[in-house]
Amino acid sequence: MSIAFNRLADILRDRGVPTRYQGGALRAQGICHDGDSPDTVAIKRGNNGGVVIFCHKCQGNREFLAAIGWTEADLYDEPLERQQDRPADDTWIPCRERGHKRVAQYVYRDENGGVVHGVTRCDHKCFAQWRPDNGAKSGRRWSLNDKEGNRLVRVVPYRLPYILKAIAEDRVIWIAEGEKDVHALVDHGLQATCNAAGAGKWTEEHAQFLRGADVTIVADRDIPGRRHAEHVVETLRGIARSVYVVQARTGKDAADHFAAGHTDSEFLKVWSPIPYPGDAAVGA
Repeated sequence: MSIAFNRLADILRDRGVPTRYQGGALRAQGICHDGDSPDTVAIKRGNNGGVVIFCHKCQGNREFLAAIGWTEADLYDEPLERQQDRPADDTWIPCRERGHKRVAQYVYRDENGGVVHGVTRCDHKCFAQWRPDNGAKSGRRWSLNDKEGNRLVRVVPYRLPYILKAIAEDRVIWIAEGEKDVHALVDHGLQATCNAAGAGKWTEEHAQFLRGADVTIVADRDIPGRRHAEHVVETLRGIARSVYVVQARTGKDAADHFAAGHTDSEFLKVWSPIPYPGDAAVGA
């Protein structure tokens, strides 16, 4: 029995949405597109509990979930964090056959805390990305795309719920090049984020979440790091209230900076492309 499946069936019944069973699935009208196509949404019980939803017109479940007020977390009988996040002693990663060991896992969440995707890091600095999949035996798939290369999950910055709360509290948002540096900043009382997959992967979609924010970018001390920072700046024009670019006083990145005993006030300011109103500009 799937608790989530029965809960969804009750919601559809209470809303008067026509449903019927066909081909091993509960079929429902596509309320995600005004219900103009009957039987376009297939609803099945997941292999590991929970419920799987697919709208053949929308080619996914995001719009359907929004229409009923659900998030990805509601698809599971138990909270998503318990079922989908691997426990601390589960060290399987795709590069394990080469003798690599997992040393960190970073979970990217949506505005409501639901899991969007995750990144694992091994002791040889291999990074593998996964997405939740209730139909998979492990509860996840080691790809963010389908077979045709189309992305299946949203683009969100790391630690999004914390970032949105910090912006509402008028706190500075720090952007680093990777998750390790983000945690170095967070460990020193700052609110920080990044994109998955490192330098060059920040997009305008990431930037949209930082509207109205005061941002400080920590650029790695190398050519890719500088280019990455410059690209992030361009995506934030017209979005952020202010943007500053700094570098580590010692070493390459934020982790090196703090490891050398420096504080957040000791980063080297190298550029103020979007200075806070009234501040003096600093050239690149």
